[in-house]
Amino acid sequence: MENLTLLTQFAKGKDLKRIETKEQNAVIYTRVSSKEQADTNKSLDWQLKYCNDYAVKNNMQVLGFFGGTYESAKTDERNEFNRMIRFVKNQKEKISYILVYSLDRFSRSGENAIYISSELKKRGIQIVSVTQPIDASTHTGTLQQNIQFIFSKYDNDLRTQKTIDGMREKLRRGEWTGGCPLGYSYEGVAGERYQRIVINATGKLLRHAFHWKALENMTHTTIAEKLAKRGLKIDRKRLTEIFRNPFYCGYLSNRILKGEIVKGNHEALVSEQIFLQVNNLMSRKNKNEREWKDNENLPLKHFVKCFYCKTPYTGYLVKSKNLYYYKCNSIGCKCNRSAKEMERKFQDLLSKFSVNDALMAPLQLQITKQFSAVTENVSADKRQLSEKINQTRDKLEAVEERFATGEIDREVFTRISEKLKTEIAKIKEEIRHLAQEISNPEKVISFALEMAQNLNKIWYSGSLQQKLILQKLIFPNGLHYDRRNDIYRTEKINRVFHEIISFPTTYKNKKSGKSEKNADDSALVAPPGIEPGSKVPETFILSIELGSQ
Repeated sequence: MENLTLLTQFAKGKDLKRIETKEQNAVIYTRVSSKEQADTNKSLDWQLKYCNDYAVKNNMQVLGFFGGTYESAKTDERNEFNRMIRFVKNQKEKISYILVYSLDRFSRSGENAIYISSELKKRGIQIVSVTQPIDASTHTGTLQQNIQFIFSKYDNDLRTQKTIDGMREKLRRGEWTGGCPLGYSYEGVAGERYQRIVINATGKLLRHAFHWKALENMTHTTIAEKLAKRGLKIDRKRLTEIFRNPFYCGYLSNRILKGEIVKGNHEALVSEQIFLQVNNLMSRKNKNEREWKDNENLPLKHFVKCFYCKTPYTGYLVKSKNLYYYKCNSIGCKCNRSAKEMERKFQDLLSKFSVNDALMAPLQLQITKQFSAVTENVSADKRQLSEKINQTRDKLEAVEERFATGEIDREVFTRISEKLKTEIAKIKEEIRHLAQEISNPEKVISFALEMAQNLNKIWYSGSLQQKLILQKLIFPNGLHYDRRNDIYRTEKINRVFHEIISFPTTYKNKKSGKSEKNADDSALVAPPGIEPGSKVPETFILSIELGSQ
């Protein structure tokens, strides 16, 4: 028996119970995740009081206090937490316990918390919750503690999900969450429950920045210098972030929307067209200056496609001749055409939109008449859709009343009401996509006719950006080049310009007494070299921004 006692010194492993009776050193860790918790029974002072009382009652010597700050336990990347872990591992005087008010104060990261507690236990350090009597020195106690960590994470995930769901619904209503982007401010109105975001003085300067980029293609450095002269100092890299934020054209984008983009309730700083122009330019910013210079000499690049293989034309420079060419890169096609020749033909095409002075008055009358008809059709569609919304809302109110009186249960009510709300949202979207009304259509039509008289000159003298805008305006789907017949073809022409180019034939038919049907049909047939692939849409709006042009 005496020998057995002497041999005990060679035994392996440690008796934790024996260590517990000898070493009673501890540290206290307190934490609240938000300032709101300071007003509850989980406040820092409250946690510290309970931990100190527990230490006194169990004859523990507290060697350190950690926490005492508003830290999140969702992850364990916390300054105070990490400082406490380093302390208990490196302290010369052996630390046996980490005292916390409750296990969710230690960590809410689930499996990570289990791993940390396991590593601490290997060093003889136990996590003790003073309000949850669990003996973590036993297997059963360890299991209970681990389950508590898992439940803490589950509870945290539920709270996070509820918060995210609430934020997502707020965004889908068009309301922003968090601080306003630069250029906007919250404006509080007494008695108004909904948020109101307005454009401030900085926003008005940023509007200039968007237009400088879109219409003049200024560099970010130049824009930053111009803004600085007007009192707004901003880094050119920050400009990139601003230019890519759809908030400035009236839309909300956020990760919690999972790829969805929502129309906001705030006022747009710039139009969608300007925003997209800016980003279209920025997407090509990585190309070198030489390529951009080439693009200036190749305005029809990518706009014109091969009529046979539908491949967009690219372009290149023959350095020995200093001449530019357009090229179809499709295998078996590889059509090369002089840039000067193709652009001359394009100018000839634009000159066909010029109208004899004698036809200007009747043409304007004809377009105004058609525009009025289109406007009436759109108005009728809006009335019909508005009536449909009212009918759907009546159905929704009826369902809500049946739910309130107990005729239907919550599950049925939720299913039907969500379906009706979705229908209302779809109808509203249809209304939004209908043609917008123009306050002064006569002025717009006059401008179009005046511009049509000099389209080839406007295009030739314009900047690259102006040329691209004009091309897209007149031929929304671009052009096809038929190399065999050496002509341009198109699938679609802007309705206003289509009427201009077809009116002489229509007017001549009317004067000669041909039927109205034949005259109407002739308006859909363009002159040789332009062949509409489908009927031109009834809805049309002239929209163009050509800078000073």
